[in-house]
Amino acid sequence: MSTAKIFEIFQSLQGEGPYVGLRQVFVRFFGCHMHCFWCDTPESIGDTTGQYKDMTVAQVFAKIKALSKDCHSVSLTGGEPLMQVDFMAQLIPLLKKAKIPVYLETSGVLYQALGQVIGGIDIVAMDIKLPSSTGQRAFWKEHEQFLTLARKHKKHVFVKAVISSQTSRKDIVCAVKLLKQIDSQLLFILQPNTFDLEHGVVEKCDHFQRLCFESLPNTRVMPQMHKFMKIQ
Repeated sequence: MSTAKIFEIFQSLQGEGPYVGLRQVFVRFFGCHMHCFWCDTPESIGDTTGQYKDMTVAQVFAKIKALSKDCHSVSLTGGEPLMQVDFMAQLIPLLKKAKIPVYLETSGVLYQALGQVIGGIDIVAMDIKLPSSTGQRAFWKEHEQFLTLARKHKKHVFVKAVISSQTSRKDIVCAVKLLKQIDSQLLFILQPNTFDLEHGVVEKCDHFQRLCFESLPNTRVMPQMHKFMKIQ
C-alpha cells in the first residue's frame, strides 16, 4: 500500500493569499527540493529534523475527513507535496468523491508532476521563486511550464512571490514579463518576508507593486496573516 511522508495534519485558518481567513484542513508533506533562505517551515523540508510519519492513503483520508467539518477545502502543502505525486494521485480521487475541494500550495517548479494530478485540483497557489530572494538558481522556464499547464486546465490560479531585503528589481521585472505573457489578469501577490519586516521589505513591496501595475493590474501586497494572529 502506498505511503507518504507526512509532517502534520491539522485544521486552521488559511493565512496567505486571496483565501485568507477561510478554514482548511492542512496536510503538510515532508520534504522539499528547495531550500529557500526565508523558509518558514524548515522542519518540514528536512533542514532541521527528519521527524515525520509514514501514512497510508486511507490513514490520511480518514484524518482529513475527521477534521473537515466547516472547512472550505484541504490544503496540500509542505515542504513540496508534488515530490510525492504518486501518493497524491491516489488521495485526490477520494477527496473529489467526498466533495472536498483541493487546494495545492506549491513551489511552481515540478510541472511534470503537476500534469499527473492537475485534473483533480481546484485551486493552485503557486510560488515564483525569485533567485535573489531564495538564494537558489532561477526557475523561469519551469515556472512558465507550470503556470501554462495550470491555466490550460482552467484552474483557479494565483501567484505569490516572497519579497525580502535581498529581492532585486531585475527579478521582479522578469516575473512580471513571465506572468504578462501568460495572463495579465492573474492575481500576483507580493508577500513581505515575515522575518525581514524590520529591514524595509514593506516599503520595497510598495515600490514593486507600483512597478507591477504597469503590466499586472491585479497585484496585491499581502503579508502572512497567520503569523500576525499567531496561529498554526
